[in-house]
Order: sequence, then C-alpha cells, then structure tokens
Amino acid sequence: MCELLGFTSEKNTDISDYLRTFFSHSSSNPHGWGMMYENGSRIILKEAVSAEESSFLSDIIDSLSPQKNLLAHIRFATVGSINENNCHPFTGTDNSGREWTLIHNGTIFNGKHNHRYSAVQTGDTDSERFFLSLIDRMNEHISRAVPNERERFEIINTFIAENAPRNKLNLMIYDGDLLYVHKNLKNTLCFKRLENGIVFATKPLDTGIWIPFPMAQVIAYKHGREVYRGDRHKDTFVPTLEYITAMDAMYI
Repeated sequence: MCELLGFTSEKNTDISDYLRTFFSHSSSNPHGWGMMYENGSRIILKEAVSAEESSFLSDIIDSLSPQKNLLAHIRFATVGSINENNCHPFTGTDNSGREWTLIHNGTIFNGKHNHRYSAVQTGDTDSERFFLSLIDRMNEHISRAVPNERERFEIINTFIAENAPRNKLNLMIYDGDLLYVHKNLKNTLCFKRLENGIVFATKPLDTGIWIPFPMAQVIAYKHGREVYRGDRHKDTFVPTLEYITAMDAMYI
C-alpha cells in the first residue's frame, strides 16, 4: 500500500532524517513519489518512479531548509496508471484563493459522488477525484460566505465522515494553516511528538516512541499542536477477502 508522511511544527525543524527513512520504503511502493514543502511559497515535487531511482530527490533532501509544514507520499498503484499526474500530493485553489494539498493512502470504492470528475481530472485516480470533490464542497460554502478556520474544519470533518463508509480513507490535508489527519484502517498511521512539533507516518521511522493515531476521527493541527478534533464516526474500513487477495496479487 502507499505510505504517508506529514509534519507540522511551531518552529522550522530539520526532518531530513525522517524523509530519508520514509523514502527508503519505496522498494515496496515503487510507482511514484511526491513531496510538498514551503520555501516562500508552496512547492510540489513528484515523479512516477521509485524514490530510490529518482535523479534528484536525494539532493533535494540534502539541501532542504528546516520546515514548519511538510507532506510526503510514496505510491503503490492500485487505481490509475503509473504516471506523474497520478502521483501525490494533489494541490488546488478554492474560490477564495486558499490552496489545498492532499495525500491519500486508500481506495474509494463508494465513489459515485465523484465519478463526474473523470472528465476534468489531470490523471485517472480515485484520490484525485476525491480531492476535486472536496474543493467543490468548500466552494459551495464559499459561495455563501468565506469560512473561518473553525468553519473550515467542520466542513472537512463532515466531508470525510460522509465519505468514510466502505472507503479506505487514510489521508492528510493541508490548507496553509491547518493540517487535517484521518485514518479508518487499523495499524496504518502513527505519530511521534518532537520538541516543537509532530511527525505522522504510515510506519514508525525510527526507534523512538510512536503512538497509533486515533481511528475514524478527523483531527486538525496548527504549529505542531492539536487545535480541533471531530467526533468519532463508525465507518472503519475492514478489508474483505477479495480486497486482501487483490492486494496480495499486486505484490507478487
């Protein structure tokens, strides 16, 4: 399966060692990599090759300035072809001018709400269609009034809870202020507290203390601290035998 990494901090922090360990997992996730970081503006880098085969990723990590917010993704293709347009993160701007960025590990089985985006998406993944649907939901609210921070959280929380049934939604979303984190499959996301922030990852990235992220609950962070927490919903993803068989076949 794909793997996710997210970081939020009060102060600029060097997380290059975590990135190196994270991207070393690409041998099991060889179909692409991507990263979002900030250097005056938001920068998105991605390639449809294994991170270990990238001609420039290692140099980027070596020269990366300390960060306050960062997302990274390594892809194992389950839906969509192997090309750069299908690599995460996905990023876009809502009608208020706010930029949103998403990384996702999972599959949208119950996706009738977003099939209409197939004609306009740049790639052909369910994750991108989900992201476009999220932007449209935000724009529906913006058409009435630009939501404040708390209202943005409530919109995202509701959207994820509505789409969780029958779908695997391990994801992180960054809106320039808040980092939203959610998982609904057991043993697939954890976090580690640092001096000034928090790093989230699909798997522990060192021998320190990594805590399982709560199940089926959207939590938003700002400057390395939790600021909003949604109610737990009941829609955990339980893999069927068909799902497990299909995933096993992909790794053979």
